[in-house]
Amino acid sequence: MSFSSLAALPGDLLSLARSLDAETLPRVIALRDWLVTTAARTEDSNEVLTGFLNRLIELGLPIDRAVSAIEALHSEYAGIGRFWTREEGTIVRYLPHGDRREAIYQTSPFAYVNRTGEWLVLDLADTPDDLFPVVPELKQAGYRHYLTIPIRFTNGAENAISFATRSPEGFGRRGLTILRLVIPSFALVTELRATSNRLDEVLRIYVGDDPHKAILSGAIQRGQVTRIRSAILFADMREYTRISSSLSPESAVELLNNYFDCLVPPIEDEGGEVLKYLGDGLLAIMRDRGDDTGGAAQSALTAATKALRRIEAANNEGRFPVQINVGFALHHGDAAYGNVGSGQRLDFTVIGRDVNLASRIADLNKRLGEPLLMSKPFVEHLWGNPHPLGSHAVEGFEEEVEVYRP
Repeated sequence: MSFSSLAALPGDLLSLARSLDAETLPRVIALRDWLVTTAARTEDSNEVLTGFLNRLIELGLPIDRAVSAIEALHSEYAGIGRFWTREEGTIVRYLPHGDRREAIYQTSPFAYVNRTGEWLVLDLADTPDDLFPVVPELKQAGYRHYLTIPIRFTNGAENAISFATRSPEGFGRRGLTILRLVIPSFALVTELRATSNRLDEVLRIYVGDDPHKAILSGAIQRGQVTRIRSAILFADMREYTRISSSLSPESAVELLNNYFDCLVPPIEDEGGEVLKYLGDGLLAIMRDRGDDTGGAAQSALTAATKALRRIEAANNEGRFPVQINVGFALHHGDAAYGNVGSGQRLDFTVIGRDVNLASRIADLNKRLGEPLLMSKPFVEHLWGNPHPLGSHAVEGFEEEVEVYRP
């Protein structure tokens, strides 16, 4: 090993590196290199963890169990836990939001190492069962030594990884030295991946699946437009202003969330994408599948029909403070993404004539007393024979619009 390779290490790690034998040190450096090159580019985080553990085992560390817990910025879970054993490989668990998870975390070795900033090394034979709730579980499974390491991100996020072994000798001085040398690289790669995943998830949550991919690929210049030929679904709650005027902000948010829980799952089940939440409404599309435009239209109609049934069921079960009604408008045409705004503040929004027409057809629902209306371009792609409701004037369009009901 050359002096320049060693000189790249901080002082305390440098002294640790020099304590390793001449055969082990190059392999440790190779593992660090693998982490910051190949592992950093690997998409599957499970593959990264498994590769890291296998390389440690090849270096002689008697690892039989490993658990990592990484904070996540996600609307449905607070973190991701990865549980690895020699027998079962890696199992992923999504750690829920809420007080129960927080209570479990605060009594865990992971919370302890993050509070102290120190590694926790336990000889389980000398460890009382009540030190941490996991201790009896580890003993029962035959583990002899247990190690927990804090992984603090630069943004303050608290994460950790633990290792357990059935070896009576534990990890030993050599094993701990190897871990001291490679964990900083593992932490760096973990933070880089977590930061990338956070950006990806936040964009996906707030702008939708396809728009977030476009943004991450560089489509952020003002004026850029992407057209998508699709079935367009527009949904709008009736009399939301009147209903919400008597509700607290918290109750209004709860109402909207319960309402969207009725609308969104059927759309996603049919392969649709919610592109925009519009107060008490939403805009979604079902993309054309090549020449099979009828499939997209039928999926949109099926989603709207299922959503109406879910709204009816929720009303019957009293899940809303008052009975609510929703109007669906279905149209077929171009949904266009465009970057709109000024200066450094842009909105990646959905624009275009066909989107506007879908929203105007939704205005006809109340006037005609129909929960679901379809435009002529939409029904032309359907397999059935919908019922015509005539032509009607809509705001912003010179020509009257033909509408149909299922």
